[in-house]
Amino acid sequence: METRTLDLGPVALTCLVWGDPDDRGRPLAVLLHGFPDTAHSWRHLGPALAGAGYRVVAPFTRGYAPSGIPADGSYHVPALMHDAIALHRAHDGDGRAVLVGHDWGAITANGVAASPANPFGAIVSLSVPPFSVMNPRRDDLARWLGILPRQAGLSWYTLFNQLPRVPERRFDALVAHLWRRWSPGYDASEDLAHLAAAVPDDARKAAVIGYYRAQRRPRQTPARYQSLAHDWTREPRVPLLYLHGADDGCLDVRWTGRIGDRLPAGSRVAVVDGAGHFLQLERPDVVNARILDHLREGARP
Repeated sequence: METRTLDLGPVALTCLVWGDPDDRGRPLAVLLHGFPDTAHSWRHLGPALAGAGYRVVAPFTRGYAPSGIPADGSYHVPALMHDAIALHRAHDGDGRAVLVGHDWGAITANGVAASPANPFGAIVSLSVPPFSVMNPRRDDLARWLGILPRQAGLSWYTLFNQLPRVPERRFDALVAHLWRRWSPGYDASEDLAHLAAAVPDDARKAAVIGYYRAQRRPRQTPARYQSLAHDWTREPRVPLLYLHGADDGCLDVRWTGRIGDRLPAGSRVAVVDGAGHFLQLERPDVVNARILDHLREGARP
C-alpha cells in the first residue's frame, strides 16, 4: 500500500493505493469510504482487487485528513460525485473501471450510477441502497410504513448532526457509540484510531459533520456541480451489486427486500450474514468474494 495526492481543483485528495496506479493496462478501481470512517476501511478489499489485476485508489474523501478541506466548502452529494468522476479522469480510467462505495461512499456511487456522466463500467454499493428504491410505492406502501418507525429511531444522529457546535463537541463519544451500535460485536479500535488521525481538530470535525448539514441546503450547491445536482436521487442507469449486513444497526436490513426489480437488469442484491453496517471489515471474506465474482461475471447484461 502506498499513498498519493491529487489536486482535483476544489480539493486535493490523498489516496491509499494498491497496485501501480499508473499502469494503464490494468483496470481502475475507486473505493469510497463513509462516515465515521476512513480510506483504511478498504484494507481488505484493496489488496484483493489489486491481486485480481486492478489498480486501486481509495481516497480520504473531502475534509478527512490528509485530504484537504474543499475551498468551496461543499459537501453536497454532487460534489462527492464530481470527485469520484475526477479521480477516474485523473487516472485515465476507461469503461473497465469499477466504483465501490460504502455509506456516504455508497450514496455517491449510487448517484454516479444514475448519472449520464458516469464513466465507470461497474458499480458496487454497500449499506445504503439507491434512494429511488427506498421511496414508497403504492403496491408496497404497507411494507414501507412497517420499516419507517424503526428506521426513524436508527437515524436520530442525522438530526443531531444538524445542531450547531454540539456534534463537534461530542464527536469522539458520538462516533464510538455509532460504531458499537451499527456493527454489534465488532472491535473498532483500529478504525477509531484511523478516524482520530483523519479528524484531529474542530475544523475537520465540522467538515465531516458538514456532509449531513449540506444535504439540507441543496440550493447552496456550487455552480460547478450543478450538472450532477439532479442525478443523485434518481434511479440507477447501470447494473449494481448491492450488499447489506444482516445485523446493520444504521439502516434496517428490510430495505433490501424492497429493491426487487427496481434496479437495472444485471443487478445483484445480497444480505451478508454475521455482519453489521461495516460489512467490508466484519466479513471481508464474503464481501471480497461477492465483489470479485460480480466483476468476473460482468456487471453489464
